[in-house]
Amino acid sequence: MENALLISNALLWLGVLALGAISLALVRQIGILYERMMPVGALMIDKGPAVGTVGPSFELSALDGRQLKVGGISPVGRSTLVFFLSPSCPVCKKLLPLLPSIQARETATDIVLASDGDTTEHAAFYKKLGLSQFPYVLSQELGLAYQIGKLPYALLIDETGKVRAKGLVNSREHLESLFEAKERGVASLQEFVNADHADQHA
Repeated sequence: MENALLISNALLWLGVLALGAISLALVRQIGILYERMMPVGALMIDKGPAVGTVGPSFELSALDGRQLKVGGISPVGRSTLVFFLSPSCPVCKKLLPLLPSIQARETATDIVLASDGDTTEHAAFYKKLGLSQFPYVLSQELGLAYQIGKLPYALLIDETGKVRAKGLVNSREHLESLFEAKERGVASLQEFVNADHADQHA
């Protein structure tokens, strides 16, 4: 009887140790999978002014009558996030409600909504959004100067007028990656991740 208890106890401990080893292996695999699938930020399309260069500046009138400058040196030392959108873009509509919380966090950055087309359509869309805290400009020249081809697209310009980050944005993580790229001093998070992987395998 005593031998049977010892054997069952030993088998139980072997089972516990085996489960522990399996758990550690699973945790390691999950870590590898997360690293491979980690969000790499906004997709930067290599068009328009390059990151790190001074982009063109524009004096524009917003739909609500505000006059503002997009690009160039900021007289008050603030960055500008230009969010290019369209009333017919479903992803744009999904991201727009996130802008107030991003503005609350990025207090040294002004957010500008930008598009082109019919003023009446955009004015109705702007009113429906309930985002009157953000100026909304219509300028085909702005989009052409920065070569915006696909939407939604975001452009982060620093206080000196330099393009600090840009790219297609499909999620909150993509929008936040622009600020992360600026903070890390890289063109994009893809560049940062690729450089990090290169260092690990060097």
